[in-house]
Amino acid sequence: MKKLEKIQSAVPHHTLLCNKPSPSSCNDRPNPPEILDHSHLRTGSRASLLSHPQTVQMYSDIAIKRKDMLTVQCDLAIFLIQVAKATKESDPDRCFYLTEAKKLLKRAASRGYATAQHHLGNLYISGLLHNSNNDHNDSKTRWDRAFGLFVQASKHHHADAAYRAAICYEQALGTGRDYGKAVQFYRKAAALNQPGAMYRLGMITIYGKLGISKDIRNGVKWLKRAAEAATKEYPHAVHELALLHERGTEGAVLFQDTAYCIELYSRAADQLDYAPSAFRLGECYEYGHLGCVKDPALSIHYYGLAARQGHGEACLAMATWCLVGSPKVLLPSEAEAYGWACRAAEKGLARAFYAVGYFTEVGIGVQSSPGEAIQWFRRAAAAGDPRAIQKLKDRDLLQESNPKQQICNIM
Repeated sequence: MKKLEKIQSAVPHHTLLCNKPSPSSCNDRPNPPEILDHSHLRTGSRASLLSHPQTVQMYSDIAIKRKDMLTVQCDLAIFLIQVAKATKESDPDRCFYLTEAKKLLKRAASRGYATAQHHLGNLYISGLLHNSNNDHNDSKTRWDRAFGLFVQASKHHHADAAYRAAICYEQALGTGRDYGKAVQFYRKAAALNQPGAMYRLGMITIYGKLGISKDIRNGVKWLKRAAEAATKEYPHAVHELALLHERGTEGAVLFQDTAYCIELYSRAADQLDYAPSAFRLGECYEYGHLGCVKDPALSIHYYGLAARQGHGEACLAMATWCLVGSPKVLLPSEAEAYGWACRAAEKGLARAFYAVGYFTEVGIGVQSSPGEAIQWFRRAAAAGDPRAIQKLKDRDLLQESNPKQQICNIM
């Protein structure tokens, strides 16, 4: 009972219903009506409780017997994958869930079901199977298996699979690099309104990549279509359109429009949770860029949105704000400043290495440790930070009278 409650709490009830097959597949069929009552449960003297693996096995057997219900098999497999993701790697049930999911997807994929082919390909490249049944799951093998499945699914007009196949051809994943075929599959996926493909096609057309002639006007058209179809998984086109409106384009295809630029950045940050857009807004409200009025509260808000998603530059910006604070908005906190600087350093930023070194040397938010500080300065110098290089050359460098002001300047 405890195991069942654990799984139910880890995976929302609507997870299965949310993973509906893509309508782009020509052989997809509508899902059967949801069972909203409890008539399918045994009650009274006939009631019985099964462990979750036994319950899964029971429903797996039902799905297998109903050969015409490929959607049921695929949805069950997706559900099992979600359960596995919510299960600790040390839990033996995790291997069971993934093995069953793989079996169901392979069975449906072998019958030409495009959605199953696509999900099976994604399962291979996800790395989730690396501990299941001692399967051969090195990166090359995973992509080799996935590539063929993506191509098969794309033949049934599965948009996401066509997009994945294009990436494989462009980046030589599971197949040889072939820019011509990459463009071909990007076009196929874009024609099916796949936002990632429309964005990629727009970018390579605007900048003349992958053997395509440069055509800014046509590329912008694809970028606009991608922005209209943008999702949290594919927010990139909205941000790129904002960048283009920030500076304008050659041939006056797009004019500079700072107001619309901010509108696009806001949409990408607020609605699509796109960290680079949130970071750009943080800069705009901190320094008054792009016609924005300086607003510490909004700057901290947007930097925070980006930093919590692991955006390195935003983490460093938050370190600065936490150090100096802002009246009625944010109280200064050396400990939080040090923490954000460390998170920025985890992203490999040379400036962050130097900042953490300075924090450690002076003792801001952490106990002073000149020896540890030198190690951070060495990392910063190796990453090309000129201040760290100079500091290592000259250990007699004079300290500023106000350490907090100096750290604000260096970040």
